[in-house]
Amino acid sequence: MSAQQLFAPIAADMQAVDAVIRQRLHSDVVLIRQVAEYIIHSGGKRLRPALVLFAAGAMGYRGTHHHELAAVVEFIHTATLLHDDVVDESELRRGNKTANALFGNAASVLVGDFLYSRAFQMMVSVNNMRVMDVLSDATNVIAEGEVLQLLNCHDADVEIDDYLRVIRYKTAKLFEAAARLGGILAGADETIETRLAAFGMHLGTAFQIIDDVLDYSADEAETGKHLGDDLAEGKPTLPLIHVMQHGTPEQAALVRGAIENGGRDDFAAVLAAIQSTKALDEARRYAREEADRAIDAISTLPPSIFKDALLQLSDFAVARNY
Repeated sequence: MSAQQLFAPIAADMQAVDAVIRQRLHSDVVLIRQVAEYIIHSGGKRLRPALVLFAAGAMGYRGTHHHELAAVVEFIHTATLLHDDVVDESELRRGNKTANALFGNAASVLVGDFLYSRAFQMMVSVNNMRVMDVLSDATNVIAEGEVLQLLNCHDADVEIDDYLRVIRYKTAKLFEAAARLGGILAGADETIETRLAAFGMHLGTAFQIIDDVLDYSADEAETGKHLGDDLAEGKPTLPLIHVMQHGTPEQAALVRGAIENGGRDDFAAVLAAIQSTKALDEARRYAREEADRAIDAISTLPPSIFKDALLQLSDFAVARNY
């Protein structure tokens, strides 16, 4: 199932979210508009704002605040992308030049700050302290995750739990917040809200594990990024950790050196080690387990097209090739 098919039940809502995004991106500073519009309209999957809409729909919400909060979530995500690409010195995202490659690092960092602050302005307009609590907490945890990932780079001694902790903070936390927001808007009780949050957390974890798999297996034309970017940056992701734990001593030493030194010089040899140890299959198994936990978390939700979409989203996160 394509993302377009998956989003069919919320097509009108997504158009409303896009309208909010366009309106809220306005600034009298031309460069802010240029950079923000470039990154937001460069082909992202919009899974996080969709998660707000699906969760709200599954709980029977019938207002318009979910459009505003979906846009807030997208702004926070976009701000992290702008900052990420500067930290990682990335030049390609979604098949396009990164904002920092086009506009420079300073502009990317400062426009990311603008998006964060605009997101907080929008949060206040919803006039719900619980919403503020969830989103401010998520933003802080994401920042912690960014620093944790920075500390893990070039560290070949990172264990699976360390790797998963970075994912939970850096990626899954915003998925968790997005799903929880849908429940909050609909007035769900604490048990249901917690289940929605667990769904988002496990979904986000599965999504990021597959992203890390695709760095060693995808078609560059489909992902819009260079293969081996993680290796070049010295990131010890799950496929590499698996090789070090289950490969031959020679394979483990190869991967250790590649992580510690960074670069792409050993990419072909590392890829061969990944393939021979079936590291990608193992990583996909981890992702599938996380997706199954997400599915289980919302098993008690009442039947609806929105619940069905959430279940399909869990499968999409694992089965996708881009």
